[in-house]
Amino acid sequence: MLLAKNEFGQVYQVDLSQDLSALVVEHSRVKAKISLYGGQVLSWQPSGEKDVFWLSKDSAFEQGKAIRGGIPLCWPWFGSHPNDNENKADNHGFARTQVWQVDYVDISKQGVEVCLNWQGENMNDLWPFACQLKQVLSFGRSFKQVFLMKNLSDIDAYYTGALHSYFSISSPKNIKVAALEQASFDDKLTEQRCQPQLLENGVGPIDRIYHTKNVMSIVDSQWQRIIELKATNTQQWVFWNPGAELANNMADIHHNGEQEFVCLEAANTEMQLISAGKSVKMEQEISVFNL
Repeated sequence: MLLAKNEFGQVYQVDLSQDLSALVVEHSRVKAKISLYGGQVLSWQPSGEKDVFWLSKDSAFEQGKAIRGGIPLCWPWFGSHPNDNENKADNHGFARTQVWQVDYVDISKQGVEVCLNWQGENMNDLWPFACQLKQVLSFGRSFKQVFLMKNLSDIDAYYTGALHSYFSISSPKNIKVAALEQASFDDKLTEQRCQPQLLENGVGPIDRIYHTKNVMSIVDSQWQRIIELKATNTQQWVFWNPGAELANNMADIHHNGEQEFVCLEAANTEMQLISAGKSVKMEQEISVFNL
Protein backbone atom coordinates (compact mmCIF):
# COMPACT_ATOMS: atom_id res chain seq x y z
CA MET A 1 0.00 0.00 0.00
CA LEU A 2 1.52 3.29 -1.15
CA LEU A 3 1.50 5.99 1.55
CA ALA A 4 3.45 8.80 -0.15
CA LYS A 5 5.38 9.40 -3.36
CA ASN A 6 7.06 12.25 -5.20
CA GLU A 7 10.05 12.83 -7.48
CA PHE A 8 12.52 12.12 -4.63
CA GLY A 9 11.16 8.83 -3.32
CA GLN A 10 8.29 6.79 -1.95
CA VAL A 11 7.06 5.14 1.24
CA TYR A 12 4.79 2.11 1.19
CA GLN A 13 3.43 -0.44 3.65
CA VAL A 14 4.18 -4.16 3.40
CA ASP A 15 3.51 -7.28 5.46
CA LEU A 16 6.32 -8.42 7.74
CA SER A 17 4.39 -11.58 8.57
CA GLN A 18 0.79 -12.72 8.69
CA ASP A 19 0.18 -10.42 11.67
CA LEU A 20 2.67 -7.55 11.38
CA SER A 21 3.26 -4.68 8.97
CA ALA A 22 6.21 -2.46 8.09
CA LEU A 23 6.93 0.76 6.21
CA VAL A 24 9.52 0.66 3.43
CA VAL A 25 11.38 3.88 2.55
CA GLU A 26 12.91 4.16 -0.92
CA HIS A 27 14.62 7.48 -1.63
CA SER A 28 17.41 8.67 -3.89
CA ARG A 29 19.62 9.18 -0.82
CA VAL A 30 18.53 6.41 1.53
CA LYS A 31 16.67 3.15 2.08
CA ALA A 32 14.98 2.25 5.38
CA LYS A 33 12.42 -0.04 6.98
CA ILE A 34 10.24 0.46 10.07
CA SER A 35 8.07 -2.12 11.81
CA LEU A 36 4.74 -0.68 12.95
CA TYR A 37 4.80 -3.40 15.58
CA GLY A 38 6.95 -1.85 18.28
CA GLY A 39 7.39 1.34 16.28
CA GLN A 40 10.79 -0.18 15.58
CA VAL A 41 13.34 0.97 13.04
CA LEU A 42 14.70 -2.18 11.35
CA SER A 43 17.02 -0.77 8.70
CA TRP A 44 18.74 2.47 7.65
CA GLN A 45 21.07 2.41 4.66
CA PRO A 46 22.34 5.68 3.19
CA SER A 47 23.22 5.36 -0.50
CA GLY A 48 26.63 3.75 -1.04
CA GLU A 49 26.81 2.39 2.53
CA LYS A 50 26.23 -0.97 4.19
CA ASP A 51 23.14 -1.11 6.40
CA VAL A 52 23.91 0.65 9.67
CA PHE A 53 21.58 -1.50 11.78
CA TRP A 54 21.64 -5.26 12.34
CA LEU A 55 18.54 -7.47 12.21
CA SER A 56 18.56 -11.13 13.12
CA LYS A 57 17.58 -13.55 10.37
CA ASP A 58 15.80 -15.58 13.07
CA SER A 59 13.87 -12.70 14.62
CA ALA A 60 10.29 -13.56 15.49
CA PHE A 61 7.76 -11.34 13.73
CA GLU A 62 4.92 -12.38 16.05
CA GLN A 63 2.52 -10.55 18.33
CA GLY A 64 3.75 -10.64 21.90
CA LYS A 65 7.41 -11.23 21.00
CA ALA A 66 10.05 -8.53 20.65
CA ILE A 67 11.88 -8.12 17.34
CA ARG A 68 15.62 -8.86 17.63
CA GLY A 69 17.54 -6.05 15.96
CA GLY A 70 17.16 -2.53 14.63
CA ILE A 71 16.17 -0.15 17.45
CA PRO A 72 13.78 -1.73 19.97
CA LEU A 73 12.24 0.80 22.35
CA CYS A 74 12.90 -0.17 25.97
CA TRP A 75 10.11 1.67 27.82
CA PRO A 76 8.74 2.44 30.41
CA TRP A 77 11.41 0.40 32.10
CA PHE A 78 14.86 -0.77 31.08
CA GLY A 79 15.78 -4.36 31.95
CA SER A 80 13.59 -5.79 34.68
CA HIS A 81 11.33 -3.46 36.68
CA PRO A 82 12.86 -2.73 40.11
CA ASN A 83 9.55 -3.58 41.84
CA ASP A 84 9.07 -6.83 39.93
CA ASN A 85 10.66 -9.15 42.49
CA GLU A 86 9.11 -12.28 40.98
CA ASN A 87 10.05 -11.27 37.42
CA LYS A 88 6.45 -11.59 36.20
CA ALA A 89 6.64 -8.67 33.78
CA ASP A 90 8.65 -8.68 30.56
CA ASN A 91 12.08 -7.11 30.48
CA HIS A 92 12.25 -3.67 28.82
CA GLY A 93 8.57 -2.75 29.21
CA PHE A 94 5.69 -2.87 26.76
CA ALA A 95 6.35 -0.18 24.10
CA ARG A 96 8.23 -2.59 21.83
CA THR A 97 5.26 -4.99 21.62
CA GLN A 98 2.53 -2.46 20.76
CA VAL A 99 1.20 -1.62 17.29
CA TRP A 100 1.97 1.99 16.40
CA GLN A 101 0.05 4.27 14.05
CA VAL A 102 1.38 6.50 11.29
CA ASP A 103 0.82 10.22 11.95
CA TYR A 104 2.42 11.50 8.77
CA VAL A 105 5.06 10.86 6.12
CA ASP A 106 7.05 13.69 4.56
CA ILE A 107 9.39 13.16 1.60
CA SER A 108 11.86 15.92 0.70
CA LYS A 109 15.00 16.23 -1.39
CA GLN A 110 17.13 15.54 1.71
CA GLY A 111 15.28 12.43 2.90
CA VAL A 112 12.14 11.08 4.54
CA GLU A 113 10.52 11.94 7.88
CA VAL A 114 8.02 9.54 9.45
CA CYS A 115 6.00 10.29 12.60
CA LEU A 116 4.51 7.38 14.57
CA ASN A 117 2.31 7.40 17.66
CA TRP A 118 0.86 5.06 20.25
CA GLN A 119 -1.51 5.74 23.15
CA GLY A 120 -2.70 3.56 26.01
CA GLU A 121 -3.41 3.33 29.73
CA ASN A 122 -3.12 0.86 32.59
CA MET A 123 -0.92 -1.42 30.49
CA ASN A 124 0.66 -3.07 33.52
CA ASP A 125 0.22 -3.05 37.30
CA LEU A 126 3.80 -1.77 37.47
CA TRP A 127 2.95 1.20 35.25
CA PRO A 128 -0.80 1.95 35.52
CA PHE A 129 -0.67 5.42 33.93
CA ALA A 130 -2.24 6.85 30.79
CA CYS A 131 0.35 7.90 28.25
CA GLN A 132 0.98 8.93 24.67
CA LEU A 133 4.19 8.09 22.81
CA LYS A 134 5.44 9.65 19.60
CA GLN A 135 8.47 9.09 17.44
CA VAL A 136 9.77 11.41 14.75
CA LEU A 137 12.16 9.40 12.56
CA SER A 138 14.29 11.24 9.99
CA PHE A 139 16.12 9.19 7.37
CA GLY A 140 18.76 10.73 5.10
CA ARG A 141 22.55 10.83 5.02
CA SER A 142 22.17 10.90 8.81
CA PHE A 143 19.43 9.41 10.98
CA LYS A 144 17.59 11.15 13.79
CA GLN A 145 15.16 9.65 16.30
CA VAL A 146 13.07 11.79 18.64
CA PHE A 147 11.10 9.76 21.20
CA LEU A 148 8.42 11.80 23.01
CA MET A 149 6.62 10.55 26.11
CA LYS A 150 3.53 12.34 27.47
CA ASN A 151 1.97 11.54 30.82
CA LEU A 152 -1.80 11.83 30.32
CA SER A 153 -2.51 10.99 33.97
CA ASP A 154 -3.19 13.47 36.76
CA ILE A 155 -0.37 12.06 38.89
CA ASP A 156 3.38 12.01 38.32
CA ALA A 157 4.97 9.01 36.62
CA TYR A 158 8.52 7.74 36.40
CA TYR A 159 10.26 5.79 33.66
CA THR A 160 13.56 4.23 32.64
CA GLY A 161 14.29 3.42 29.03
CA ALA A 162 16.68 3.07 26.12
CA LEU A 163 16.93 3.39 22.37
CA HIS A 164 18.34 -0.14 22.05
CA SER A 165 20.34 0.24 18.81
CA TYR A 166 21.91 -2.85 17.22
CA PHE A 167 24.78 -1.75 14.96
CA SER A 168 25.96 -3.85 12.03
CA ILE A 169 29.75 -4.32 12.14
CA SER A 170 32.42 -6.48 10.47
CA SER A 171 33.15 -8.22 13.80
CA PRO A 172 33.14 -7.26 17.49
CA LYS A 173 36.90 -7.82 17.55
CA ASN A 174 37.39 -5.15 14.87
CA ILE A 175 35.70 -2.24 16.65
CA LYS A 176 36.77 0.40 19.15
CA VAL A 177 34.64 2.89 21.13
CA ALA A 178 37.31 5.09 22.68
CA ALA A 179 34.93 7.50 24.44
CA LEU A 180 33.65 4.69 26.67
CA GLU A 181 37.13 4.32 28.18
CA GLN A 182 36.73 7.73 29.86
CA ALA A 183 33.64 6.78 31.88
CA SER A 184 32.88 4.74 34.98
CA PHE A 185 30.41 1.92 34.45
CA ASP A 186 28.21 -0.67 36.09
CA ASP A 187 29.19 -4.16 34.95
CA LYS A 188 25.94 -6.12 34.82
CA LEU A 189 27.80 -9.45 34.56
CA THR A 190 29.75 -8.97 37.80
CA GLU A 191 27.29 -6.53 39.44
CA GLN A 192 30.18 -4.19 40.24
CA ARG A 193 30.72 -0.45 39.77
CA CYS A 194 33.99 -0.01 37.87
CA GLN A 195 36.30 2.90 37.25
CA PRO A 196 37.23 3.92 33.66
CA GLN A 197 39.35 1.30 31.94
CA LEU A 198 40.65 0.15 28.58
CA LEU A 199 38.04 -1.35 26.23
CA GLU A 200 39.89 -3.37 23.64
CA ASN A 201 36.91 -4.25 21.42
CA GLY A 202 33.28 -5.34 21.51
CA VAL A 203 33.73 -9.09 21.97
CA GLY A 204 31.12 -10.56 24.30
CA PRO A 205 29.93 -11.43 26.74
CA ILE A 206 29.88 -7.77 27.71
CA ASP A 207 27.01 -5.88 29.36
CA ARG A 208 27.86 -2.48 30.79
CA ILE A 209 26.05 0.73 31.70
CA TYR A 210 28.45 3.63 31.12
CA HIS A 211 27.73 6.82 33.03
CA THR A 212 28.44 9.40 30.35
CA LYS A 213 26.57 11.61 27.88
CA ASN A 214 29.53 12.14 25.57
CA VAL A 215 29.41 11.68 21.80
CA MET A 216 30.29 8.10 20.82
CA SER A 217 32.11 6.78 17.76
CA ILE A 218 32.17 3.10 16.81
CA VAL A 219 35.34 2.73 14.72
CA ASP A 220 35.28 -0.37 12.50
CA SER A 221 38.81 -1.02 11.21
CA GLN A 222 37.74 -3.79 8.81
CA TRP A 223 34.86 -1.97 7.13
CA GLN A 224 36.76 1.32 7.33
CA ARG A 225 33.84 3.25 8.71
CA ILE A 226 32.87 5.24 11.77
CA ILE A 227 29.36 5.27 13.23
CA GLU A 228 28.93 8.45 15.29
CA LEU A 229 26.19 8.75 17.92
CA LYS A 230 24.95 11.88 19.64
CA ALA A 231 22.21 11.67 22.28
CA THR A 232 20.05 14.31 23.97
CA ASN A 233 18.25 14.01 27.33
CA THR A 234 19.90 10.69 28.18
CA GLN A 235 22.34 10.02 31.02
CA GLN A 236 23.98 6.72 30.07
CA TRP A 237 25.22 4.57 27.21
CA VAL A 238 24.63 0.81 27.42
CA PHE A 239 27.19 -1.38 25.63
CA TRP A 240 26.20 -5.01 24.97
CA ASN A 241 27.16 -8.12 23.08
CA PRO A 242 25.89 -11.48 24.35
CA GLY A 243 28.90 -13.56 23.34
CA ALA A 244 28.66 -16.95 21.67
CA GLU A 245 27.49 -19.05 24.61
CA LEU A 246 24.50 -16.88 25.48
CA ALA A 247 23.63 -16.19 21.83
CA ASN A 248 23.53 -19.92 21.11
CA ASN A 249 20.78 -20.21 23.73
CA MET A 250 18.75 -17.33 22.29
CA ALA A 251 16.25 -18.63 19.73
CA ASP A 252 16.01 -15.32 17.87
CA ILE A 253 19.72 -14.77 17.15
CA HIS A 254 20.81 -16.61 14.00
CA HIS A 255 23.94 -18.78 14.05
CA ASN A 256 27.04 -16.62 14.63
CA GLY A 257 24.81 -13.54 14.64
CA GLU A 258 26.59 -12.22 17.73
CA GLN A 259 29.69 -11.83 15.52
CA GLU A 260 27.84 -9.26 13.38
CA PHE A 261 26.72 -6.59 15.86
CA VAL A 262 27.27 -4.59 19.00
CA CYS A 263 24.58 -2.65 20.84
CA LEU A 264 25.32 0.91 21.94
CA GLU A 265 22.17 2.32 23.49
CA ALA A 266 21.29 5.88 24.45
CA ALA A 267 19.63 5.28 27.82
CA ASN A 268 18.17 6.54 31.05
CA THR A 269 18.70 3.58 33.35
CA GLU A 270 17.79 5.51 36.51
CA MET A 271 14.24 6.73 37.25
CA GLN A 272 13.21 9.88 35.35
CA LEU A 273 10.17 12.01 36.18
CA ILE A 274 7.30 12.67 33.79
CA SER A 275 5.12 15.16 35.66
CA ALA A 276 1.34 14.87 35.40
CA GLY A 277 0.19 16.22 32.04
CA LYS A 278 3.75 16.92 30.89
CA SER A 279 6.03 15.54 28.18
CA VAL A 280 9.69 14.55 28.07
CA LYS A 281 11.85 13.21 25.26
CA MET A 282 14.95 11.21 24.40
CA GLU A 283 16.80 11.77 21.15
CA GLN A 284 19.66 10.34 19.16
CA GLU A 285 21.37 11.31 15.92
CA ILE A 286 23.53 8.82 14.03
CA SER A 287 25.97 9.55 11.21
CA VAL A 288 28.31 7.38 9.15
CA PHE A 289 31.76 8.37 7.92
CA ASN A 290 34.50 6.59 6.01
CA LEU A 291 37.92 6.13 7.63
